[in-house]
Amino acid sequence: MDRQIPNKLFFKIGEVCEITDTQPYVLRYWESEFPALAPAKNSSGQRIYRRKDIETVLRIKQLLYEEGFTIAGAKKRLEAEMSGRGTTPTSLAGATSGAEAEAIAAVALAPEPPRSPAPLPAAVPAPEADKTRAVLIEVKNQLREMLTLLDKGDRKNP
Repeated sequence: MDRQIPNKLFFKIGEVCEITDTQPYVLRYWESEFPALAPAKNSSGQRIYRRKDIETVLRIKQLLYEEGFTIAGAKKRLEAEMSGRGTTPTSLAGATSGAEAEAIAAVALAPEPPRSPAPLPAAVPAPEADKTRAVLIEVKNQLREMLTLLDKGDRKNP
């Protein structure tokens, strides 16, 4: 999010569109889909955005366009980031070598794939594949939690 947000208290929808490079109808749609994006309205009914709202718009745009999330996936991710919740870190069996850690990190940071069932390779027994998948999911969740904590730290120290 390299865009500069002007030092103002309130922004109108047109200004937000220019700053975030989005269309007004997209912002209005996102308001209906993302509870975290709720600009106030002034006495004449115009939307009044704050800096936090613009940062939220930029994050939604990043999740959808750059990271490949669906609306539902982006909504869940944004809610998790806003609430600061995540899974409790637990010890992981395996994943001790650098190559394994890199492979797990690549899987963990990838956008969620479409929800179509994919058959397991024939060479991997089902119980072992389930265990490996569970470990990868745990690592993915922990890495996302770490990213959320790091992102919160960046916001506290502008």
